[in-house]
Amino acid sequence: MKSNQTLKILFWHRKSKADSKGLAPIICRISIDGNDAEFSTSQKVHVEDWNVEMKKVMRSTDSKKINSALNHIESSLEVNFNVLKTQYDSVSPSMLKNIYQNIPIEGKKNEVKEHKTPSLLEITEIHIKDFSELVEKKIRSKETLKQWKATQKKIVEFLTFEFKVTDLSLSAIEYSFAQKFYKYLAVKRTPALQDAATMKQIKNLKQLLNIAEANLWIPKNPIAKFKCGSEDPEIIPLEIFEVETLWRKKIDIERLAKVRDAFIFQCFTGFAYQDIYNLSNEHIVYVGSEHEPWLVKERGKTKVTEMVPVLPIVSELIKKYKKHPYCKVHNRLIPVNSNFRYNVYLKELSDICKIGRPLNSHLARHTFADIMLNVLNFPLEDVSKMLGHKNIRTTHRYARVKKSRIGKKMNEAKGILFNENGELKNACK
Repeated sequence: MKSNQTLKILFWHRKSKADSKGLAPIICRISIDGNDAEFSTSQKVHVEDWNVEMKKVMRSTDSKKINSALNHIESSLEVNFNVLKTQYDSVSPSMLKNIYQNIPIEGKKNEVKEHKTPSLLEITEIHIKDFSELVEKKIRSKETLKQWKATQKKIVEFLTFEFKVTDLSLSAIEYSFAQKFYKYLAVKRTPALQDAATMKQIKNLKQLLNIAEANLWIPKNPIAKFKCGSEDPEIIPLEIFEVETLWRKKIDIERLAKVRDAFIFQCFTGFAYQDIYNLSNEHIVYVGSEHEPWLVKERGKTKVTEMVPVLPIVSELIKKYKKHPYCKVHNRLIPVNSNFRYNVYLKELSDICKIGRPLNSHLARHTFADIMLNVLNFPLEDVSKMLGHKNIRTTHRYARVKKSRIGKKMNEAKGILFNENGELKNACK
């Protein structure tokens, strides 16, 4: 029976095997329907003379000779493949490699073990499995693992929508794949994602293909040049009077009262949802000679330690829920719903308190940063530490200096330069 298999031949430069002169071997990879085998072409070229895009030697004095040899190998493999297809129902890469190297097809001499190149979803599954093991060792966050699983689901959705398939081989992925994936998530999907969320999914896809490239399953990440930059949407924090409105509002519905308290707790500690959910008595640390209580916890997302003094309103909430059944059983400082329910109830709370815009757990974190910087006049470096940021540039996105803060500072500075009549002081005195 004549075989209908497809042959793909790829030449790549094994830079990791470069010698002292910078010469590295050129490898030939034979791919037949997802199965691979490799062998050395016996050609070497300097690492600076190999063109990754064209898979050819450039600039070298021997470029013509080496490229001719590679063309000859490719032609010979194609001829031998066509011959084997007429003789066998199925042709494997090792069969083709052996016949090219004049080794008996059934023989085992110098045979390279075939390895199947994983598909896109198989790579995703491999990465999630590896990431899960890191989560078990507490090296990575459970929340980040959830995000990877969400990416997996969106890739499945996209493949079904765009290509009408359940999976896709890596060799079929081109640069346009990222463009189509972006358009699906941002425009065609119901519900569509915001630009920042869409770019996050593209970044995850790019990381998966980077893993494929690192494992030599593909010669190069086809979407490496796709720009994932996105303007961070400006989140306007609540004004302090709005926080006070929430705090003083009498709420008779217990579930909403608890959600309000959790949100206020966030506004005065800066803890993200994941961290407030897991706060326990062990995270209260007493500091200094005054024995002042602080909340000290390693952030689940970044593993950076957050250190926040316990303000009176936070202390009041901790006392309020000290004997709450949920808190006693689970050793928690405050009862918190699941992330989904929490944010749904916050939107309901916004309507009741007439805030005029939706509330969400992340808004509370931005509000904390604003209160610390613009109301209590903490330095940006201190705010960054309390938020558990690795880099102060991240804090800049949370805490923007307001005119009121500049005004306060300027009024304090006036007395240094000017007298009571507004006249410039004599600097020579």
